[in-house]
Amino acid sequence: MLPLFAAASAHAASADALRGTAESWLRQHFEQAGDRVVVQADALSERVQPPACPQAWQASLPDNARPAPRLSVELRCPSTGSRMQIPVRLQLFRNVLVTTRPLQRGDGITATDVHAEERDITRLGYGYIDQLDQVSGRLLSRPLGAGSVLTPGALGGRQAVRAGDRVQLIARLDGIEVRTSGVALGGGDTGARLRVRNDSSGRTIDATVRDAGVVEALP
Repeated sequence: MLPLFAAASAHAASADALRGTAESWLRQHFEQAGDRVVVQADALSERVQPPACPQAWQASLPDNARPAPRLSVELRCPSTGSRMQIPVRLQLFRNVLVTTRPLQRGDGITATDVHAEERDITRLGYGYIDQLDQVSGRLLSRPLGAGSVLTPGALGGRQAVRAGDRVQLIARLDGIEVRTSGVALGGGDTGARLRVRNDSSGRTIDATVRDAGVVEALP
């Protein structure tokens, strides 16, 4: 069990007092700077008679308990050993990164691709990303629609080409291969589609990443 926490004392605690104790402790347990915690303990059955405790009730959760919509806080009386299980509903709102536009597999993530939105992380079963530096150099392993929460599982490898990189541009026409240089206007891993500015012509063309620093013009 997690370390016990001294809660409000009560010699003949009412059900409402115990519910309040569980709510207060759980709120303190999960609260971090910038978070918004909403806690509501379920009403106890009228048949439940809370035992008297001459000391402060102590609250705890099972070891390694993670934020979840439904939790059970255990209250224990240190002197008598009496225990109560208080079912509690939890909402833990935190700013997480959400996509601002549709993104494709192989795209890199930039500051303009995401923004912070407050979401209840107890409902984010696949996890979440809350800092842009957590995705630095990473690529999407699958497409995401606008408004999607960025999750660790959506991230794949690293970028073979980054926006602003000098790249070798390959163009093929009627079996003839021409190579020139250009500047990548986007980034991605092998197979990703991006725009490249051709140094020779000054034109911007569509291309796909073939290797680190190498792209091929699309027909």
